[in-house]
Amino acid sequence: MLSEPLHLHPAMIKDNSVKLDWKKFSKAFLDATPDGIAVLDLNLKTIISNIIAQEALSLFPGTLLKSTLPELSDKAEKVLGKLQAESTILSKQENSHFSVILSPIMLGGNPLGLLCIFRDITAFESIKDSLISYQDLSIELDTVITSSNDGLWICDGEGNVLRMNPASERLNCIKASDIVGKNMQELIDSGLIDKSVTLKVIKSRKKESIFQKVKTGKKLFLTANPVFDKDGRLFRVVVNERDITEIENLKQRVEDQEALKDQYKRDLLEMQIEESESKKIICKSSNYKLILEKAIKLAKVDSTVLILGESGTGKGVIADLIHKYSSRADKPMIKLNCGTIPESLVESELFGYEKGAFTGAGKTGKPGRFEMADNGIIFLDEIGELPLSSQVKLLRFLEDGKIIRVGGTKSKTIDTRVIAATNRDIKNMLVKRTFRKDLYYRLNVVPLTIPPLRERKECILPLIAHYLDYFCDKYKKKRNLRLKKKAIDALFLYTYPGNVRELINICERLVVMHTRGDISHKDLPQSVIAGKYISDMDNSAMSAIWDSGLTLRQMLEKVEKKAVDHAFKKYKTQAEAAKALGLNQSTIARKLKKYALG
Repeated sequence: MLSEPLHLHPAMIKDNSVKLDWKKFSKAFLDATPDGIAVLDLNLKTIISNIIAQEALSLFPGTLLKSTLPELSDKAEKVLGKLQAESTILSKQENSHFSVILSPIMLGGNPLGLLCIFRDITAFESIKDSLISYQDLSIELDTVITSSNDGLWICDGEGNVLRMNPASERLNCIKASDIVGKNMQELIDSGLIDKSVTLKVIKSRKKESIFQKVKTGKKLFLTANPVFDKDGRLFRVVVNERDITEIENLKQRVEDQEALKDQYKRDLLEMQIEESESKKIICKSSNYKLILEKAIKLAKVDSTVLILGESGTGKGVIADLIHKYSSRADKPMIKLNCGTIPESLVESELFGYEKGAFTGAGKTGKPGRFEMADNGIIFLDEIGELPLSSQVKLLRFLEDGKIIRVGGTKSKTIDTRVIAATNRDIKNMLVKRTFRKDLYYRLNVVPLTIPPLRERKECILPLIAHYLDYFCDKYKKKRNLRLKKKAIDALFLYTYPGNVRELINICERLVVMHTRGDISHKDLPQSVIAGKYISDMDNSAMSAIWDSGLTLRQMLEKVEKKAVDHAFKKYKTQAEAAKALGLNQSTIARKLKKYALG
């Protein structure tokens, strides 16, 4: 690097002893240097430049420094003013970095121009940036390791401890200064630790995990990961330590909170339905909980409610619940099953009759169920069985709140809330015109669809347990009945076509007929036992039958064949198979012959 001005002796210019082409020589000389070189006159115009200065910096002969490298123009003028060389001036052109040296050219004590030398230091800048990046990364990694809540050990490929973070010191109650530099086997031999996951990794060359108990009584879960260099040699082993004692405590606290939350929910539900003593309503499934919550909300208003659901699902229980939590709870709820009253008497039962209204009518007349339910609630069960003629009068009442007794002429205003229920397909009845559309829309203000028991699987076993105890108390038997696993499985898998009502009957039968302490599979009703075999086929056999494109008759025959074949293979004899399927032996014999089984 130049630190003094470049001086040319006049004798060098006048000497003609050298017979070289000075112009070609000077160009070759300049182009041979790896640096960019340019000679500027006193006006900072380029006079001479080599190929690097031209290509990298656009310093072609005739160009002004101010137009090509304006950031150097002021500095160059200062150099000419002071007549002192300056260096370490950086210039960035696109993606390249240059260290610039500016030196005045002197002749006989007078300045002739300026020599510029540009050295490409892009590679050095890149190395510098990389070093800064590595330094930043090192700081980040150091921060992560130090601030981690998990313990971290870093060992080399021989098992020597290189680093241990503060969390690990805390977990193991040892100091890093006592550990770093020692081999893991040495730590085991000295009793500081009982076993090493690092040594396992060195041996297996794969990720390993162990449980470790430290002297403080804490239980740690250690996971070690191997790190290999580019040649496949084990370079580092990184061990992560986690205090699972704290995690287990946290898990226990979460479970306690969840249990408390569930208890609050149960307490709230029991307060809402006030059934803690009788346990008439047992609710474990989410879909049934939604029904109960909806029923509680409906109890607070006077809207007409239509309860839908299969027979035996407990529609009457929901009606009782609504009544109990309504503003009419201190008034009667009058119930009427529309399906149990002869069609000719339905109207008189609902609306009452005047004396002499029809043959056999009382001499003083009789109030109907609506009058009896004045200021209370009337529950019309099996509303789908109501004759069309009575449907008209019911619709009229819902519209104006007035009734007229059979044989009467005067109307009477009644304040009663109507809750209706049915197990029939009302929408299909609308299509067939056996139920009035206008009445349906009047009743269907707020519908409640009760799920069948087969869709309330979580409720089955609690219901069974409750009603077994209930009937034991009722028939003064000890509560020592226990269900064996196979019996529990069968009762759980059974589809209960009669829903809760059927389950109650099964429980009563088991209590009445059973004398031993344990109830086994064979003690169950045949309908339950046979039902299990059908349910076993539901997901596989039935889907295969449906996909085969058979007619309904062919599908039924195929199902029958599979059920008979399954039962016969299971019980080996016609008598036992017939008993399991709830058939007589002659029927089984005929089926076996029909399907060429056995």
